[in-house]
Amino acid sequence: MANDKWKRMAQQAAVKAKAAAMVAWREADRLLKAARQRIESAARRRRVKQALQKTGRVLKAAGKAALVAGVAAGVAAARDSGKRKGRRRR
Repeated sequence: MANDKWKRMAQQAAVKAKAAAMVAWREADRLLKAARQRIESAARRRRVKQALQKTGRVLKAAGKAALVAGVAAGVAAARDSGKRKGRRRR
């Protein structure tokens, strides 16, 4: 009888240990999931930041090109209008 009581106690302890292990596993899984989300969001923020920086560089280059084109067009228009003023129709 004492042996049966010991077996029953051991079985109960094993069931409790298994339940505790399952709780610990679920908690570890939840923490791992949260850590992955943080890593993914950090990577996403890094990718967005890089894309914005690249877009800024492209826009800056486009702005400089537009400025140069505007100046060139102004110079060409000034030269063209100067030539027309010198000639008179008869």
